[in-house]
Amino acid sequence: MTPETLKKQRESIMESNETRAPDQDSADIGTRSAFRLQVESGKETDMFRSTNELSGYHILATDGECGSIKDFLFDDESNIVRYLVVDTGGWLTGRKVLISPVAIDQPDLDTHKLPTVLSRENIETSPAIEEDLPVSRQIETELSTHYNWPVYWGASGTSLDRQTSATQVAELKGNPHLRSINEVIGYHIQCMEGTLGHIDDLIVDTESWSMRYVVIDTRNWFPGKKVIIAFDWITFFTWGDRKAHVDLTREQIKNAPAYDPHLPVNRAYELQLYDFYGRPTYW
Repeated sequence: MTPETLKKQRESIMESNETRAPDQDSADIGTRSAFRLQVESGKETDMFRSTNELSGYHILATDGECGSIKDFLFDDESNIVRYLVVDTGGWLTGRKVLISPVAIDQPDLDTHKLPTVLSRENIETSPAIEEDLPVSRQIETELSTHYNWPVYWGASGTSLDRQTSATQVAELKGNPHLRSINEVIGYHIQCMEGTLGHIDDLIVDTESWSMRYVVIDTRNWFPGKKVIIAFDWITFFTWGDRKAHVDLTREQIKNAPAYDPHLPVNRAYELQLYDFYGRPTYW
């Protein structure tokens, strides 16, 4: 599913909410504010956020706080964050639940809170997940039904009931394409002629929830220097030996523009970055 598709799903949910009967219980989805996310002209990079920074943010339900972000699960085929893993802490005796980006608003950088259109009851009664991956497609379907979220796979959430291919049966046990961001942090960068540095952070676009950039810590080779590359420039991961492979040379990464985590990744920096690597832009 592309970022454009995610936006269309938000619009569809908002239209659906607007046509609901007045006496229908609105707690299934909550308010419609989270589906009105727009990027102002000239503000294209204002929604880039570090996952290291977002980890620990408190989830703000429509009727109070209800846990904090522990992890993010992304789809390694589409490079989009599918779920936020929320640790409910003492509120729900430490249950881990998943929340889809379609149900959240933009993070509040001052209060370190992430507003959601869900109520505490919505979250309290949602399907719990195990501590470890993988998350089964069955759990994802249950989540979609519980929250009335759109599914992102196939034509509908019932496709697994109609077909029984080997791939689909495997997905019932666990979706092989959902990956933990916490797991990827620390992976070594495999350049064309050897390893160089490791993944220190990941930057996501909180409008589309696309995986936008990889922060590489090169301190073992170049003390104190961090650089970033586009997440799409990773050609593949080798999960067994914890490596992210790129078709870049060590020299390119060594001489890349330095990244300062205290400064925003704005369009001027992006232009400099893409120009240095000679890569086409995404915008």
